[in-house]
Amino acid sequence: MFLKAGDTVSGQEGSAQANINGEVHDLFYAKAIEATAEKLKTEIKTLKKRGTQHKAAGWSGSGTLTLYYVTSLFRKLMIQYIKTGKDTYFDLIITNEDPTSTIGKQTVVLYNCNIDSTILAKLDVDSEALDEEIEFTFDDADLLDEFGNPVY
Repeated sequence: MFLKAGDTVSGQEGSAQANINGEVHDLFYAKAIEATAEKLKTEIKTLKKRGTQHKAAGWSGSGTLTLYYVTSLFRKLMIQYIKTGKDTYFDLIITNEDPTSTIGKQTVVLYNCNIDSTILAKLDVDSEALDEEIEFTFDDADLLDEFGNPVY
């Protein structure tokens, strides 16, 4: 038994939405999204053990959203924070679904996403298509749909 090349998932196949204040925005202009959950660990030293042990003590979620520079949506959220101090939290829904693969789809929801930084203005004479990278944090996640096993 082995993984067939056709069952790998194309990075272009899928979708992403942002639920901001109850309004769902299709992120069709996304180039790449990556979210990571990282365990926070404490170091523990004990008697009769020379080495340091590690114990999970929580986690932290962060990610990057790379977009074609064709939307003002996230700039508006940042400017709202700059002007009023009102911060906006939103959910990201990311689905991987390659119709050529037999493993099905995976849908992950990232809750309470919050922008760390965003580009407010950009020009670049050497760029054929402008893009931007937005860093964010999140504090919860769910796996709504799971990849299945390949069909042989």
